[in-house]
Amino acid sequence: MAAPSKDELEAAYGAMIPDVIAPGLDVLFCGINPGLYSGHTGFHFARPGNRFWPALHRSGFTPRLLRPDEQHLLPRWGLGITNLVARATARADELTPAELRRGGEELTWRLTRFRPGALAVLGITAYRRAFDRPRARIGPQDDRVADTPVWVLPNPSGLNAHWSAAAIAEELGRLRRDRFG
Repeated sequence: MAAPSKDELEAAYGAMIPDVIAPGLDVLFCGINPGLYSGHTGFHFARPGNRFWPALHRSGFTPRLLRPDEQHLLPRWGLGITNLVARATARADELTPAELRRGGEELTWRLTRFRPGALAVLGITAYRRAFDRPRARIGPQDDRVADTPVWVLPNPSGLNAHWSAAAIAEELGRLRRDRFG
């Protein structure tokens, strides 16, 4: 697939990507919101250089490295993907605090409906704002959302430069070991 043009990326503002979700998943991964590259392709974590897919594999959640267009395979391994805010933007800091709070409310509804074994939020600042948890840290949280255990993980975007790909994979691995031994 050829890289999208600047005009194609601009046209992706506000695009939405369907969740990859099913009842009873082991882990529901929750991004902040789709980037423009993802909005253009229709796949989660689609921008080349995003570390989600490599970290997911390196941590042992998937038996091989998946491409974004293979996201539909995740439920066979008990995994799913959603976002706090559905609309695509160039950067997560374009989202308003009200959007993040509303996204937290909508995520709570999805957790109630689909009952995953754990929620893994990929972005600490967004989690803090969406759920009014200013002291949240990376790792397992003491509180639950809709009776679902919560882990907060580093944002895998290439813009999150202070977390290496290896460190992100290690945090995902901690979640996997905690949940599945």
